[in-house]
Amino acid sequence: MSNTLLDEELLSSYLSHLGKDIIKQMIDLYQQQSKIYLDDINQAAIEQSPLLWETHCHKMKGAAGSVGLKVLHSYLLTIENSDASREDKLLMIIKLREQNDTGVTAFIFWLNAV
Repeated sequence: MSNTLLDEELLSSYLSHLGKDIIKQMIDLYQQQSKIYLDDINQAAIEQSPLLWETHCHKMKGAAGSVGLKVLHSYLLTIENSDASREDKLLMIIKLREQNDTGVTAFIFWLNAV
């Protein structure tokens, strides 16, 4: 069963080289870090700082990509250089949080199924 939210090729490679326990640690660490990234992105929007917005979106984009959260990575790629208004960025953050939760849930479901 293929999951369009995840880069299953990457995750399968991790699984064969690192094992399930390390993969579980990776997603746990990502979940902790993503809370910080989301708070930082939110603060950048509130402060209306394009530089901080781009910086924090870029960091989260890299983290999402490294744990195979393909759709989330793509969304961050789309928004990281946005010059949208503060209000629009706050709406983007709502979608970002939803996509993050959906991606993490898909990852955990995948991990439990392998």
